[in-house]
Amino acid sequence: MTEVEIEAERKLIVALDMPDAGEAYAFWQRLALPGAVAKIGLELLFAGGVELARKLSAEGARVFVDAKLFDIGNTVERATARVAALGATFLTVHAQDPQTVAAAVRGRAGSSLKLLGITLLTSTAPDSLGAQGISLPSAGLVQLRARFTADAGFDGVVSSPLEVHDLKAAFGGKLAVVCPGIRPGTGQAVAGDDQARTATPGDALRAGADYIVVGRPITQASDPAAAARAIIAQMAEAVAEMHGAEKSR
Repeated sequence: MTEVEIEAERKLIVALDMPDAGEAYAFWQRLALPGAVAKIGLELLFAGGVELARKLSAEGARVFVDAKLFDIGNTVERATARVAALGATFLTVHAQDPQTVAAAVRGRAGSSLKLLGITLLTSTAPDSLGAQGISLPSAGLVQLRARFTADAGFDGVVSSPLEVHDLKAAFGGKLAVVCPGIRPGTGQAVAGDDQARTATPGDALRAGADYIVVGRPITQASDPAAAARAIIAQMAEAVAEMHGAEKSR
């Protein structure tokens, strides 16, 4: 692999949305992507995912625990400490208010766990916010919640690719931006697709994303390893373009 391909692979987070930990572990081994990040979401957390996170971390993999914590402060603080003890690299917390994110920061004290604030789920359509009693437009809500995380000392945020440019303009390198809702743009059918705000891997990176999350385009592919490599190739092309633009400045 070239240096650009290695860099691109390290920006890929693979969502291991499997029914049990054994299947997820076997799938991860077949992918053979040592630089990528393994994401363990809620479904898998309740099917052996906690021990899987511990196992993968012990084996040297970077693990993203996508728990999307949101509760009273004491609960968030203690749950964050438990995730840190697993050796996980990333943990998501809903950035609903300053109290929640501050509790997570207390919980990860003394560890290397990186905290990511959920700004607005990529499945949320902009016209659905009013039904939730939210008067801010989606872009304004994302900025508000990102400000909560930045002020608390989080490492980054999770947002749709559509908000990346504005987030980087507002926060620069202070917050890494992780983008789910990634679709390769190859006409590939994704069963049960519930994402409302999406982009291709290359477009997300060009907009400023630091990491992209890909699930079904890889896990539902007839050849998942080949699908992952094709996505990494798209990412590498974007990374190379960005490096070229930096050198020309």
